[in-house]
Amino acid sequence: MKRIKDLNTTFAEKFGPKTTQQFFAPGRINLIGEHTDYNGGHVFPASITYGTYGVAAKRNDAKIFLYSMNFSTEGVIQVDMDHLEYNPNHGWANYVKGMIKKLQEQGYYFENGFDLLVQGNIPNGAGLSSSASLELLVGVMLADLYQLEVNRLDLVETGQKVENEYFGLHTGIMDQFAIGFGKADEAILLDVNTMKYEMVHVELGEYAIVIMNTNKRRELSDSKYNERRSECEEALHRLQNGGVEIDSLGQLSNSEFDKYQDLIGDEILIKRARHAVYENQRTIDAKRELSAGNLAAFGKLLDASHASLRDDYEVTGLELDTLVSSAQGQQGVLGARMTGAGFGGCAIALVKESAITNFENNVYDDYLKIVGYTPEFYVAHIGDGAIKLTY
Repeated sequence: MKRIKDLNTTFAEKFGPKTTQQFFAPGRINLIGEHTDYNGGHVFPASITYGTYGVAAKRNDAKIFLYSMNFSTEGVIQVDMDHLEYNPNHGWANYVKGMIKKLQEQGYYFENGFDLLVQGNIPNGAGLSSSASLELLVGVMLADLYQLEVNRLDLVETGQKVENEYFGLHTGIMDQFAIGFGKADEAILLDVNTMKYEMVHVELGEYAIVIMNTNKRRELSDSKYNERRSECEEALHRLQNGGVEIDSLGQLSNSEFDKYQDLIGDEILIKRARHAVYENQRTIDAKRELSAGNLAAFGKLLDASHASLRDDYEVTGLELDTLVSSAQGQQGVLGARMTGAGFGGCAIALVKESAITNFENNVYDDYLKIVGYTPEFYVAHIGDGAIKLTY
C-alpha cells in the first residue's frame, strides 16, 4: 500500500530506520441518534474508511517521540513516559499521552517508550471523531507493541476516559465504540444504558451516504456541549423529583414523556429533554426501517432528527441548517441531517448515486451564496474498525 510505504519513508527520516508496525483507526458517522448517548438512549453509528494511520516502533529508553504529518510545522514532540500530564503546547500529542496515562492507571506497564508517526485523512474539526480515531489508534498500537492483555471494550472505555478525565469533556462513549467495534457494511445499534449492541447490515442499493462538511471548525471544548448535557441532567432530576422512576431520559417512551413533561417546569429544559427522548425512539425506528430496506422511511427519520436538533436542542446554526435545507430540496435525496455534536462540523444526506454530481454542485452553490465560503463533500463508505495492518 503506497500510503504505508510513504509513511514508513517519513518515519525513517524522522526517527531513523527501524522495523515498524502499522495501524489504522477510522473516523465515524452517526446515522441517527444524536446527543442520546449521554442520556442513556440508543445511537446508530458506523465506522468509515476515512481515518488515522500510524507507524510505530518501540524504543530502548523511556522517551516517546511523536510526529504528525498533519501538523508538520510542530515538528517532533518529545515526551517522557513519567511525565504524561496535559500540556496545552502539545496539541494533538495530548491524546497519545492521555491513552498511556489512563492505561497506566489501570495497571498496565510500559517498560520503555516508542516512536510514533501518524497521518489522518479525516477533515480536522469536521465532527467525524478524529480525536477518538487517534485514541483508538494509540490503544491498538500500545496493545500490540507491549503485548497488553486488554480487550477491545477496555480500550474503548479508556478512550472515553481520556475525553472525560484527561480533557474534562463530558462526552459519551459512542465515538470510541463505533471506531473500536466497527465492521465494513454494518452499522451498530448501541444501547448506551446497557452497552448491549446489535450489528445491522447496511444495504443502500442505488443510494449512498454523502458527508457534507461545513468547513466551520467546531472545537468541542469551546462548544455548548457541556451546557446541553447539564440541561438534560437537570430535566432528568426534575422528573425524578416529581416521582418518575427512571435513571435516564432514554428510558422514557414518547408518550410517557408527553405525560410527564410538565414536571420539568421550564420550557428550555422541556425542549432539551424532548429531543433526547424522541431522538432515541427515532433511532430505534431507523434500525427497523433500514433493516427492512425502507430507505424512504429511513430518510424521513433523518429529516425529523435534524428538525429536532435545530428546534429543540438548538445545536445546528446557519452553516448546518443551510447544508441540510439545500440537500433536502435536491432531486434524488431521501433525507438529510447534521451529525456529530453540532455547532459546525458535518451533515449527511442519503443521495441517489446517479444524482450525486448535481447534488454536490447545487448544494455547493446554495451554501456559498448564503454562508460566504465553500463546503466539501465526501461519499462515505462503511469500513472496519481500529486494526493492525498487515502486508
